[in-house]
Amino acid sequence: MKIACRDIPPRAAWALEQAGVHPLLARLYAARGVQAFDELDNGLTRLLPPSGLKGTPEAARLLADAIARDARICVVADYDCDGATACAVAVRGLRLLGARHVAYLVPDRVVDGYGLTAPIAERVHASGADLLVTVDNGIASIDGVARARALGLQVLVTDHHLPAPTLPEAEVIVNPNQPGCGFESKSMAGVGVMFYVLLALRAELRTRGAFSAEQQPKLDALLPLVALGTVADVVRLDSNNRRLVAQGLKRIRAGHVQPGIAALFEAAGRKAAQATTFDFGFALGPRINAAGRLADMTLGIECLLTDDMGRATELARTLDGINRERRSIEGDMREQAMLIAESLFGEDEDAPPAICVYDADFHEGVVGIVASRLKDRLHRPSFVFAASRAPGHAGELKGSGRSIPGFHLRDALDLLAKRHPGVLLRFGGHAMAAGCTVNAERWPEFDAGLRQIAAEWLDEAALTRRLDTDGPLAPEYRRADMVDTLHREVWGQGFAAPTFSEEVEVVSQRLVGEKHLALKLRHQGQPVDGIWFGRVEPLPDRAVLAFRLETDEWQGNRRVRFLVEGMAG
Repeated sequence: MKIACRDIPPRAAWALEQAGVHPLLARLYAARGVQAFDELDNGLTRLLPPSGLKGTPEAARLLADAIARDARICVVADYDCDGATACAVAVRGLRLLGARHVAYLVPDRVVDGYGLTAPIAERVHASGADLLVTVDNGIASIDGVARARALGLQVLVTDHHLPAPTLPEAEVIVNPNQPGCGFESKSMAGVGVMFYVLLALRAELRTRGAFSAEQQPKLDALLPLVALGTVADVVRLDSNNRRLVAQGLKRIRAGHVQPGIAALFEAAGRKAAQATTFDFGFALGPRINAAGRLADMTLGIECLLTDDMGRATELARTLDGINRERRSIEGDMREQAMLIAESLFGEDEDAPPAICVYDADFHEGVVGIVASRLKDRLHRPSFVFAASRAPGHAGELKGSGRSIPGFHLRDALDLLAKRHPGVLLRFGGHAMAAGCTVNAERWPEFDAGLRQIAAEWLDEAALTRRLDTDGPLAPEYRRADMVDTLHREVWGQGFAAPTFSEEVEVVSQRLVGEKHLALKLRHQGQPVDGIWFGRVEPLPDRAVLAFRLETDEWQGNRRVRFLVEGMAG
């Protein structure tokens, strides 16, 4: 691993500090591209206007017309946390703005597959709906949209995934990544796109005299859901996304939150009053995602929709139990996948430029998580496949991939499809995460094809793990209250949480739980505890470590601990 220190523009850091930003935060923000104090203004008035998002005025008119004629609206969601929160935002928001008949449908991962398919369109039509609204999916649903339109349904697609050359023929498409859209925030999650559609709808209803600016419904109540889905989907936290997340966190900490989110905090053993982006990414998000992976995402959506605290608590506990099961399945799959991956190269050899793993016993609901673990361990673009168990899809493998910087996963799949026609049956996704379905008989061809593309695109520098850090930590900042200050800020993809690095003395070390290294360190002459999760190999007496800060409590005292992320060398 190569440990590097981020460049800190001195003028930007100085300007932020002069404006009243804490010196450590000024340094961290400057290293992440913040140049002026006003960029840290997370007020709602600083959000990009909905009018700049292509399709929102047309979507607003379509929805306003539907509300005016008392139409039946059905929301078709995705089965991950972004899809679940987007669905909850759509249903709650449309009802808040006057729609009386709003239902939803979420595909089953195994039976239905991803997105608005023709059979899903037929189910929506059979439900009596007049208008179909997709959230976090639809941009690739050519056949599904066509079938819905043929059945007489109006279709509004709201999505954020990258489009194919051909777009579905919906009445309206709202997607910051569609051709011709000049919206500045291309990284908005599906839940953010739906929230923007609601903002535009409210403005449209206001112009129609449905309510005044003073009497209009408060859509900011939906921001906790927007924040959760945005962080859980690991989209880049550009300035607009950070504002959405900051506003959601602000409301959660103040207790203005949906019962389901409050119940999920409780089930996870976290404190909503001290909510952080880490809670979204590592506690709440996985519990909602577990429903879509192993059971039925309806459980997750109902948890976010209910206003009954007792019902929310019951559902959150159910989701917690499913997540425990998911962790068990994932653990077994991860070990098997690692054994398969490590069999692809010798002990003294580098891993191949891309990793593809398949086992007949793998669970397709967990392949994405396991691919992420492989990617983290081997620093290679990684795909994990399971046999499709969907009726009528025998002979297909469903895979999920995760990538490293410098390797655009969806573009790689697109090139592979062109080079090897018929290998890929379906695919889609982003630069860093993608999914696909492969003809099982031609899986070796997929494996070889992806490796070839990775060999062409990735050089030695890209294949070397690099950990960007914020350099040494001044000892005066090694305090519990400083850790609290850092945790309250909005960190995430593209706006990395603070990680420090420097040489420390390793005073003692021991294994805990048979797979974690507990450390006694000396940092700038002073003792501090450390923990390195997943590390079993001993460290040298002195080492350059990269670490994050956290606190633990011992006999009523809160102490700072170093959470080790890596070691140079």
